[in-house]
Amino acid sequence: MDKRMLGASGMEVSSLGLGCIGMSHHRGNTASATKMIALLRSAVDRGVTFFDTAQVYGPFTNESLVGEALAPVRDRVVIATKFGLTDVEGNPSWSSRPELIRSTVDGSLARLGVERIDLLYQHRVDPKTPIEEVAGTVRDLIVEGKVHHFGLSEASAQTIRRAHTVQPVTAVQSEYSLWFRAPEREVLPTCEELGIGFVPYSPLGRGFLTGSMDETTTFEEGDSRKGSPQFTVEALKANQSMVELLRFVAADKEATPAQIALAWLLAQKTWITPIPGTTKLHRLQENLAAADVTLTPDDLAALTRAASGIEVVGDRYPQSLERMTGL
Repeated sequence: MDKRMLGASGMEVSSLGLGCIGMSHHRGNTASATKMIALLRSAVDRGVTFFDTAQVYGPFTNESLVGEALAPVRDRVVIATKFGLTDVEGNPSWSSRPELIRSTVDGSLARLGVERIDLLYQHRVDPKTPIEEVAGTVRDLIVEGKVHHFGLSEASAQTIRRAHTVQPVTAVQSEYSLWFRAPEREVLPTCEELGIGFVPYSPLGRGFLTGSMDETTTFEEGDSRKGSPQFTVEALKANQSMVELLRFVAADKEATPAQIALAWLLAQKTWITPIPGTTKLHRLQENLAAADVTLTPDDLAALTRAASGIEVVGDRYPQSLERMTGL
């Protein structure tokens, strides 16, 4: 698989990464750890070098899973994790106090089985802790050798700029896809100006853009999509026009809707690296094949124009979660 640089940082990753959240968290009943370890190692065999986890996934179980799976290939991969939504005991804590960053990072190092975290994101901006203090704490951890690169997740352009003056930001991770394009307004231009890489999570719209869902789809208890405004019966039915658009383009390219959605993202900027998640080998293979799909400038213009004319029904998060984002 081709490699990309995350902005001007010098961090090289595969053009498509792997979001690991669903392997132990967020999607209802999950597969066995043994199967997920096998899937993670299969991803490495297929050229994936960029893996995304977080303290709060589980909490903690996802970091342990990723650490165990990637231990034999540690020198071949980049592992990103996140702080800011849990305390050292795994209790919910929307806090980035410097002392909490330090203590939870020590826990991440132990669970991942590494001496240094490749990329450490603040998971959500803490309104009670100045971003300069957060960036300064991570800067100190970098000097101490516990962290290599600093990232932000769901941060506003203003917050990115403030953090970057204290400790250069290597990557910003936010939701971005054909059906959620808010980062285009301010965040992506800021990243381009400052030489920061961009990592879209949910690049397939939490699975919706694969074309595998309609108004009859149901979700298990524990699946974060259950109760989400974008995944009500009404929204699933109303938003099928986006999937139909992807199917139309996919038929011409002998591809799948998911591959077109990912190819569109890859074509936006060379410093954008999506991290689609999956727990299934055939979906992993399908997603990675998106790197081989070519969309011409005319294809991109037509797809972008058509998608812009489709009104997406339903907010991506309930209001209690949306307020935690900076977009």
